[in-house]
Amino acid sequence: MAYRAVFFDLFDTLVRFERDRLPEITIKGKTVRSTAGHLHGVLARHAPQVTLEQCYEALLVSWKEAERLRAIDHREVSARERFSYFFPAAGLDAAALPPGLAEALIEAHRHELAKAASVPAHHRPLLERLARRHCLAVVSNFDYSPTALGILETAGVRDLFAAIVVSDEVGWRKPRADIFQEALRRTGAEPHGTLFVGDRIDIDVAGAHGVGMDAAWINPEREALPAGVAPPIYEIRDLAELEAIVARA
Repeated sequence: MAYRAVFFDLFDTLVRFERDRLPEITIKGKTVRSTAGHLHGVLARHAPQVTLEQCYEALLVSWKEAERLRAIDHREVSARERFSYFFPAAGLDAAALPPGLAEALIEAHRHELAKAASVPAHHRPLLERLARRHCLAVVSNFDYSPTALGILETAGVRDLFAAIVVSDEVGWRKPRADIFQEALRRTGAEPHGTLFVGDRIDIDVAGAHGVGMDAAWINPEREALPAGVAPPIYEIRDLAELEAIVARA
């Protein structure tokens, strides 16, 4: 199969997210990595009665609720919706808070997450070479597009992609066909001529197969294929192996 397009997952495929680069805070005598300290700094100007511990717990509650809802049918829960759960969990009435506070909290969260993400040095030249002969796109499950776009912009690779499709725009997450089909629509690519590259066999590979794409599974730890899951066309340990696959396909 000769591929005209190569689509990529974002986190743990193009981008490495290192949780130990998140800020440290102390909760109940225990050091944890979280953006909650920076969110608390924003929140304290308007709701000084909310403690750092309460802010941390509310952030955790909002994340768990978002994950619960996503697991039902793969509908995306945007950052704005997620923070609608944050305020009551922190004992606050969102209607009584200043306009724009949710956006300020989301931006503080985004800023710290972005600092914990990086594009490995060898990815940019690889993408530059691939972009000369292939249509490239990103298809990412994420609740706030500016975070994804900012990471790619900082790495100097954003302009190499014909489309960057993030689930908070589409409303649906991988493995739903909707988000893959939106990427195909934006790029004009055909499923049978597109290779999808991702690190999740159940989300990236299964979703790509569901719309007729081939898939390459990034599996650096050589995890066993889960029972009942169709194997990918290719299995690689690092994105550097992709160029040889595309060249001979």
